[in-house]
Amino acid sequence: MPNVEAERDEQRWIAETLERLSHSKFRAKFMLSDKDRAYARAKGKAIINRHAHEMLHDRVGAAEPKNDGKQTPWRGHPVFTAQHATATCCRGCIEKWHHIPQGRALTEEETNRLADLVMAWIERDLIHHPVR
Repeated sequence: MPNVEAERDEQRWIAETLERLSHSKFRAKFMLSDKDRAYARAKGKAIINRHAHEMLHDRVGAAEPKNDGKQTPWRGHPVFTAQHATATCCRGCIEKWHHIPQGRALTEEETNRLADLVMAWIERDLIHHPVR
């Protein structure tokens, strides 16, 4: 069953990447605001996941994204915060942390993988910060 093995490999990659990012003082400092947590919980996983895919595709998916390095706001949506925490905020960070070269568009597979990482980070933040 290759799908089961592929899913297991993907989950391992996500866990290892989140662990590696946690050793960066800059990346490790990010957490969702209470407002962003409430928004994520109200919208639900499916909608936030769609937002993650759309934002990654629209903001960093092009070979030369508009305003690269400055295109991802620091706050205002859970995905924005997660992008900074997971180094998916600009093509320079994507190249440095995820070894996807700049100068070419992200493939659908790469966008999906980065969105999965963003979602895993958001889900972990929500688990670590239960509703009060």
